[in-house]
Amino acid sequence: MISILEHTFTVAMIFFLNFELYCCPCGRAEYETSGECCPMCSPGNRVYRHCTEFTSTTCMPCVDLTYTDEPNGLSKCISCTMCDTGAGLRVKTPCTRISNTVCEPLEDFYCIDEERGRCRQAVEHTKCKPGQYIKQKGTAVSDVECAVCPDGTYSNGSLQICQLHTKCEDLGLQEKRRGTNSFDVECGPKAPVALINVIIVIGVSIVLVVPVLYKKIYKTST
Repeated sequence: MISILEHTFTVAMIFFLNFELYCCPCGRAEYETSGECCPMCSPGNRVYRHCTEFTSTTCMPCVDLTYTDEPNGLSKCISCTMCDTGAGLRVKTPCTRISNTVCEPLEDFYCIDEERGRCRQAVEHTKCKPGQYIKQKGTAVSDVECAVCPDGTYSNGSLQICQLHTKCEDLGLQEKRRGTNSFDVECGPKAPVALINVIIVIGVSIVLVVPVLYKKIYKTST
């Protein structure tokens, strides 16, 4: 029984070894070309001339704005990513021969498409409307959160805390226009008391005198 199991195991091992040799004839640090297993070029380089039976791979450094970030058998280096301001991006880390450009959101933008720590697209933070305040500031990865101001307070949309309505009485003024959650109360000077009394007296006099004068004029005319 044991010999049968050992035989089966041996056959399986031979099969998998042959399969690996057939499918993957080159080593991890090699690449295959025209039936040859050539040594890979190191990061920051690309293949200038493939190896032969008698010579090794000839490598060449990547030129500006191109890179390779791992051992490779590429004939051309990879073009560096450009951080497009039209996509709300700016350069966080410039491209080098061994690493691609890292983009990040512009000021007041946040990323909506990220891959491996690199932002590929960003949009502008939401602007709170009048009557709202900034409940949570936006970051490079999250939008602004807005909330409505409660009664008795106001904000133009740019505040993080709603402001209390002004109390005109405390300033010795009177309210000319009521406040809302978008704008403050409008205050104005109070009318002098003496002037108010004069206006009242004149008003009462007119009410009392006009009918009397009217009667006299009417009798005279008849």
